[in-house]
Amino acid sequence: MQSLAHSLPASGTGFPEAANQADVTWLVAEETPVAFEYNGRSHAVMMATPADLEDFALGFSLCEEIVGSAADIDRIDVRPVEDGIVLSIEADPLRLLRGSLRRRSMEGRSGCGLCGIDSLANAVREPPRVMAGFTPSVAAVAAAFAALPDHQPMNRANKSLHAAAWAGPDGRIVTAREDVGRHNALDKLAGALARVGIDPSGGFAVMSSRCSFELVQKAATIGIPMLATISAPTALALKLARAAGMTLAARARGNGVMLFR
Repeated sequence: MQSLAHSLPASGTGFPEAANQADVTWLVAEETPVAFEYNGRSHAVMMATPADLEDFALGFSLCEEIVGSAADIDRIDVRPVEDGIVLSIEADPLRLLRGSLRRRSMEGRSGCGLCGIDSLANAVREPPRVMAGFTPSVAAVAAAFAALPDHQPMNRANKSLHAAAWAGPDGRIVTAREDVGRHNALDKLAGALARVGIDPSGGFAVMSSRCSFELVQKAATIGIPMLATISAPTALALKLARAAGMTLAARARGNGVMLFR
């Protein structure tokens, strides 16, 4: 993170309102081009927060169905270059999933899960069926929502990053990742779970963002049975979640929680 060159007034308006008003210093988040290469072949460039990049490489590969498991990847190299960062991923070509390296242009924005997809046929993937290893509960989701801010250290500093966390059936958060893009945050979480061998079906994901269909696709692909987000799901997200057998959750008024099945 970089410190902003000047201080802003406490009101956040950008203009001093009183001579005795206390100044505050804001930090701004890094947003860096991150290129994915598979066996030396360029695949996509995503704008991302340059943290937990090995988790990002592994999680993106799993969520995008490029590989079927962490064991399918032989090596991940994080290589800084002049204009950004290259994630060089080596895997046996025979272990790459058929059709997984869907053609993309070499551009991806931090806020979009579809950037670079070159046809409508590749836009919405049919999610796999997911089996839950627990019974979803409103109390557990509420507990995870309440705990999520404690797992967002970078966001506390800059107020601009999304978080994706994984919680056990009781709502206790086990691990979390942050990124300027919500899809990137979920990819990083997926990679973190895979690296330590946590079974995603034994808990649920809780996120600081809205629930889009791309997040449902990613969660279902790695076997997460419930996705809890701050705002309600879109119609397409709910349709895909029902097809996958997933439960979606969102905050209601006050501290309430709504479950969508």
